[in-house]
Formats: sequence, structure tokens, C-alpha cells
Amino acid sequence: MGTPVQYKLEVFEGPLDLLLHLIEKNEIDIYNIPISEITDQYMQYLATMQELQLDVTSEFLVMAATLLSIKSKMLLPKPPAVDLDGLGEEEEADPRMELVQKLLEYRKYKEIAEHLREKEIDRSLIYMREADDLTAYAGKITENPLKGIHLSDLAMAFQRVLHRSARRNRVARIHKDTISVKERILQLVDLLEESGGQMLFSRMFDEDADREMIVVTFLAILELVKMRKVICHQEGLFDEIVIRMREEGPLFDDETDVETDY
Repeated sequence: MGTPVQYKLEVFEGPLDLLLHLIEKNEIDIYNIPISEITDQYMQYLATMQELQLDVTSEFLVMAATLLSIKSKMLLPKPPAVDLDGLGEEEEADPRMELVQKLLEYRKYKEIAEHLREKEIDRSLIYMREADDLTAYAGKITENPLKGIHLSDLAMAFQRVLHRSARRNRVARIHKDTISVKERILQLVDLLEESGGQMLFSRMFDEDADREMIVVTFLAILELVKMRKVICHQEGLFDEIVIRMREEGPLFDDETDVETDY
């Protein structure tokens, strides 16, 4: 018995890949493809695939039909040029140009893919060390004193207290001495301590609290939040806002610890 013949057939990603290979192999100008020669070589490749009982996908057959159509158009005699209204003779479009544009576009993406493949190979030669656990060096995450509460929630609570104060029927108005924000802060601290460390925002006002007292109280609460002495939270949407002392210890040792001076 004779030695069996072994065939080695290159595998192409598609018909454009095969055409580009034939053009480069024959050193053909892609803008001036000898369509008859390329078509014959393309058909020989398909015939070899069929002889080896390889699957010939539909896209290869569609390209074969396209090449045969272009070849037939190139072989037909060109009709005489027509002069339309004295504008000059209109040249017939080259039937190869659509295929040329597809080949140029495919070659561009193929070169980009090859460049990325080389980058991937270079990157695979680099060994990356696993990230260390830096938790021990991370700073302490400070709790947001207004977590879950938007500024609009405080503003709405402030407006409710003002409206409630305006609706009261007053027979007489007693003018109290002006109280500073600093003094009101100390009063609120006493109220919180007496209430077990927390109380509702609305309970921080007396029944006869006027607009001035309400504004000063609101500013005092904001200062306490800013100094990180209290935390505001709200159980649910439109619920009462709760003011709660932090658990670090007493808010202030004496009046001199209050930083506010107005």
C-alpha cells in the first residue's frame, strides 16, 4: 500500500478572511483586483473543502455567488457612455468597488485584533501580586449624624412647629428675654439628659414658644449635630424626627465647652 496523502488546509474565519489571504499571497493591489483569477482560486478552495468533507458554511457560498456575479459583469462588454444634457459622459461604476470596501474594512479590524492579541500576550507574561489586606490601616469610619434624614425633613418639622405656633389663640403676649443659641444648646442638653438621652423634635418646644424661640431651638439642634454631639433619625417616612445623644459620654462638662458664641 502506498503512503496516504495528508492534506493541510488553512482555516479561515470567513470568506473575507479567505479573500484577503488570496490577495496578500498573490501580492495583488486590493484596489485593482483581477476578479477572474481571484474567483478561480476561491472556487478551488471551496472544492478542496468539499473533497475533504468539510462543512462549507452559507457565507462562503454567498461570497462565491458574489464573485461569480462580479466576474460576469467584468466579462460583459461595457455599454457606450451616455452624455446626459451635455454634462459629460457618465462612467459606469466598477462592480468590484463594494467588495473592495468590505475587504478594506475587514483588514482594518483584523490588524486591530492582531495588535490587541499581541498586547494580551505581553500582559500574560506579567505576574500580579494579590492585594494585601489593608483593613488594619484604614481609618475609622465616622458615622453620619444625619443618616437617613434629609435636610428637607428637618425643614418640614421646623415648618410644622411654626404653623402650630401660629394657630394658637393668644390673649396676651409675654415678651421674654432674648436667649442665645449657646444658652439654648445647654437647655437642650439638660432636656435630653432628663429624657433618658433622646426625645422627639416637637417635644423640645413649650406650648407657648414663639417664633424666636423656635428659630433659636432649630439653630441649636443644627449646632449640636455639627459638633457631633447628637444624632437625628427617623423611623419611617413622615414620622417624628428623634434627637438622640451620642453614647460617647456627657455632651459638655460645663458651659465653656460649647464652641458656639452667638
